[in-house]
Amino acid sequence: MELIVIRHGETQANAEGRYQGALDIGLNQDGARHICWLADEIATTLAPFDRLLASPLLRTRESAAIFSRQLGLPVELAPDFRERHVGLFEGLTQAEARTRYPELRARNITRRWAEAPPGGETIDEVIARISQGLTELASTMKGERILLVAHGVVAKVIRALTTAGFDDFFAWQLPNGGMLVVNIDSFISPLRFKRPVGQS
Repeated sequence: MELIVIRHGETQANAEGRYQGALDIGLNQDGARHICWLADEIATTLAPFDRLLASPLLRTRESAAIFSRQLGLPVELAPDFRERHVGLFEGLTQAEARTRYPELRARNITRRWAEAPPGGETIDEVIARISQGLTELASTMKGERILLVAHGVVAKVIRALTTAGFDDFFAWQLPNGGMLVVNIDSFISPLRFKRPVGQS
């Protein structure tokens, strides 16, 4: 099964370099314009899709609605592929997080596998959630081509579980409106993945 992952278009929080996480923020004008262009390109150059899925957050729903109009497919919400919740860091820039929570920032808390800012999800929890979503897709949508509109961390996890492993997990980033193509007939169980040396 081929899965095409699109990261939602730019929001104002993206433009300002803020942690978004579970905040329900819509697209800005540049983000909507880019997704309109991308949807037109995909509709005219790629083979047809069987399903159109989206994270339930506003920025992904708005992006998916644009694809829906171009591709003639209804949007199906897929909660397992929502963005990572980063707790009390949400809405802050890195500089603001460093000023307000210096101890957490000094520990690089958002890049620890089993820890998170208070109120947020750990990376391990996000991997387990997304793995569950991939398992369901692989078992129920065999042979289909799926377009999934999701988020940056979601794309990181899907790429790591299906093709790349976790060695460059923190370095690799899918830009707003970027596209990742994977095959999910088989993927790495999160119980078997190997963290990079030195990560905790």
